[in-house]
Amino acid sequence: MKFLDEAKVYIRSGDGGNGCVSFRREKFIEFGGPNGGNGGRGGDVIVEVADGLNTLIDYRYQQHFKAQKGSHGMGSDRHGAGGKDIVLKVPLGTQIFDEDRETLIHDFTEVGEKFVLAKGGNGGFGNAHFKSSTNRAPRNANPGQPGDERWIWLRLKLIADAGLVGLPNAGKSTFLSVVSAAKPKIADYPFTTLHPQLGVVSIDGREFVLADIPGLIEGAHEGAGLGDRFLGHVERCRVLLHLVDATCEHAGKAYKTVRSELEAYDENLADKIEIVALNKIDAVTPEHLKDQKARLKRAAKKTPLLLSGVSREGVPEALRALVALIDEAPVSAKAKRASEGPAEAEPEPAGWSPLGR
Repeated sequence: MKFLDEAKVYIRSGDGGNGCVSFRREKFIEFGGPNGGNGGRGGDVIVEVADGLNTLIDYRYQQHFKAQKGSHGMGSDRHGAGGKDIVLKVPLGTQIFDEDRETLIHDFTEVGEKFVLAKGGNGGFGNAHFKSSTNRAPRNANPGQPGDERWIWLRLKLIADAGLVGLPNAGKSTFLSVVSAAKPKIADYPFTTLHPQLGVVSIDGREFVLADIPGLIEGAHEGAGLGDRFLGHVERCRVLLHLVDATCEHAGKAYKTVRSELEAYDENLADKIEIVALNKIDAVTPEHLKDQKARLKRAAKKTPLLLSGVSREGVPEALRALVALIDEAPVSAKAKRASEGPAEAEPEPAGWSPLGR
């Protein structure tokens, strides 16, 4: 299945049915009163989070969604039927934006959550509604109200327990394929991964969702490389595993490049807890590994973990470190600070540090 995290959609709720002008006409009933029924209400446009979806690919092939119109009222006091609602199924983590792509309408964070995006028009009153002691034979009825129509943007931000970040070709896809059943594309060139990938990781009887975010380069927050299109997915990850390629020229500079892009994209990403790891340690000499570890330690101000996705050396330790921090990581660091107040300093596991500290 192809991955699509943004789609433009046209929606329109149903028009209300018209009211009816009608009078009772039967034998031996000389003055039959008004009996025109009311029109039915138009259908709503509802957006619902469906379990099992992780892409908006369905909205690439169908962009127009219209709810059913309400039926018109009829004689003999028969009211029109209401129009059927139309339901748009979206994956968890979807956001709805107005046509300007900036005004947030709704943010879905729970499976099964529903949101009425456009309400159907009310049905018009029939002439039976207007009868009174002074108006015995009203000959007017209301038309149904039109439904709402608009263009919207659906934007998906994957919700994962942990996210893999790093420069292109840092070994993120290899790591994900080793620790989960995911089958991302793996090749020896930058930008092999063009779409975020999700995998379920199991370690010591504990499971969590790990996301592979496409590689970031300098200037990504301004659109360089794959741009900031996938930086939004990092916002939903509770913990980050920052992989640095041990075979690169300077591990410290590589680490600072990615961290700078995260901070430039959103200041809140500075509150994310990250585990720093030096990857591909099996591809360098012990002397080069020692130098790279020292450079990364100076840049991150923490001792990095050492691992290799190919030989699986250090991988279980990295997963256990992730599990230990996922349960402790706040969904919103600012909300946690506001509710808990100042926290006492605690010893921190080796290899992780809050970004920007």
